[in-house]
Amino acid sequence: MSYLRFDKTLMVNLQESLPKEILRTNRSGAYSCSSIVDSNTRKYHGLLVVPVPEIDDENHVLLSSLDETVIQHGAEFNLGLHRYLGGVYSPNGHKYIRECEWDKVPTTIYRVGGVILKKEKVFQHFTNRILIRYTLLDAHSVTTLRLRPFLAFRNVNELTHENGNARRDYELCDNGIKTRMYDSYPDLFMQVSKKNEWHFEPSWYRGIEYLKDMELGYDYSEDLYVPGYFEFNIKKGESVVFSAGVKELSMKTAKKLFDEEVDVHKSRDSFQQCLINAAHQFHYDKDGEEYIIAGYPWFKARARDTFISLPGLSLACDEVDYYEEVMRTCEKAISDFIEDKPSNVKLYEMEHPDVLLWAIWCIQQYAIFVSPEAAAKKYGNLVDRIVDFIKQGKHPNLFLHENGLLYTNGREKAVTWMNSYVNGMPVVPRSGYVVEINALWYNALKFNEEILNALGRGRESGEYEQLAEKTGISFKETFLNEHGYLLDYIDGNYISWSVRPNMLIASSLEYSPLTKREKKGILDICTKELLTRKGIRSLSPKSGGYNPIYEGGEAQRDAAYHQGTVWPWLAGFYLETCMKVYGKSSFSFMDRIFVGLEEEMQYHCIGTLPELFDGNPPFHGRGALSFAMNVAEVLRVSRLMNNMFNL
Repeated sequence: MSYLRFDKTLMVNLQESLPKEILRTNRSGAYSCSSIVDSNTRKYHGLLVVPVPEIDDENHVLLSSLDETVIQHGAEFNLGLHRYLGGVYSPNGHKYIRECEWDKVPTTIYRVGGVILKKEKVFQHFTNRILIRYTLLDAHSVTTLRLRPFLAFRNVNELTHENGNARRDYELCDNGIKTRMYDSYPDLFMQVSKKNEWHFEPSWYRGIEYLKDMELGYDYSEDLYVPGYFEFNIKKGESVVFSAGVKELSMKTAKKLFDEEVDVHKSRDSFQQCLINAAHQFHYDKDGEEYIIAGYPWFKARARDTFISLPGLSLACDEVDYYEEVMRTCEKAISDFIEDKPSNVKLYEMEHPDVLLWAIWCIQQYAIFVSPEAAAKKYGNLVDRIVDFIKQGKHPNLFLHENGLLYTNGREKAVTWMNSYVNGMPVVPRSGYVVEINALWYNALKFNEEILNALGRGRESGEYEQLAEKTGISFKETFLNEHGYLLDYIDGNYISWSVRPNMLIASSLEYSPLTKREKKGILDICTKELLTRKGIRSLSPKSGGYNPIYEGGEAQRDAAYHQGTVWPWLAGFYLETCMKVYGKSSFSFMDRIFVGLEEEMQYHCIGTLPELFDGNPPFHGRGALSFAMNVAEVLRVSRLMNNMFNL
């Protein structure tokens, strides 16, 4: 039995099946996404969602969905499913689903009377094309298959409605048609590997609703354009491939191409393999530069997310080459920022004050997973440049004070990963001396000292050694309080006593100013107040402003975003602290923490981890469908545990 498998009982229950989503991506930033019953519940859903750089920097839904109809003895059985105005579902094709599983590729089995039809989907790796293979497993008489495409041709953040500007013309191509609704878009080629009849019956399907968008307080209803349908007979045992892409495909090669794409995919037969496959979904190649997408379906390549995610998404998967490719892109972005030059590298939010410090942490992971010598040789000069840039006071929002600590202004603009806004102001205005920024600064100074010694520049390291000693003393005097945990930030006379997880970053680092006993104190309070079976809370329930349920309208959700919600990526720093404090004796405890996350492979977006969870039971998954930092940190710390325990 497949690791990711859902039977008929679940599939026909829309309350259970609609919340489960399935995501496929390629390295161009395009994706294909829907619920496991192929009914779109978000405006972000679509069979073919691709970037259209000629229009903007966003993805666009070209092919929203494809309805299949099985015809036998003149009777039609539509396998599609849409929600229409008023919450009416039609044509209820989910009732024909017998099972759904995802090993190498998502596979759905339909049963209509004596007809058993298998549907498999692959999203092509390096071309914006979705391939769907239909195989007639059983039938007792002549069977006809009809495919009806629903087109959107719109930005993922918008909705479309019936209008007179949409083009209806099309041209025939190899076993199919090409069409585009608006001149600014590329052609959409829809083709079938078998000779078929194309029936031109243009029509708008009005009032299609997206349930998730309705729940989130967004506009949720749109009209989709259906230009007609393809129709062909299919024999028992026969396979037919449908292709939709922005380039024409020679349909003689369609079946072979489908098989080749299946072979490229790895099985999702365990928690670990699901996460590795999910890690690959964040790979993004643009203009020859390699990036990490922060999450799907709406995030771009963000600098902080990239540096936190990259070790887990590459090194922990034994993909050192990919780490180095992404770092080549990042080095350009860092150099452009340090030299105050315009940059054509599409790595967003490089200016945030903690980003360069996370970059050093990222390089430090390379030293741990590969070797210190290799890290010094490849990235030593970059580390030294970053540290010197900050030390010289050249960063626009990092100020080195006499006590060795870094000060940053975050009153009016969010400057750390806790970056939500309500009414234009940060919900958590972390300003002044911020705990993880200064912990990362101390770590950077000590790591740079190590790097300089490895490069034979030991004479230069003495200055950083003295500064690190001063920073370490000031760090403990400033942040460590009488209750045994770290203050979150201090800005003048304002002290944030809230119990937050950022202190775990300080306790987990290779170079930490904290003693083992002090780390244990942090671990104890985080275990009591922040640890859940889905990760670490962003705020203790005992702290003021605790708001753990991420639901409602946008402002309501933003107010809760970092006020008690659970973030799985923080569990990486929690578990790393466990290893530093308790060593091998902590294995069974740490292993149990993964159980709650493994459950998520069957929920929400299957086979991956969502952005965040509610802070209270039952810990509903929320936010982005698949989030790079969460997948990455579970992979990274899992690999560290395996190395420690020789697994």
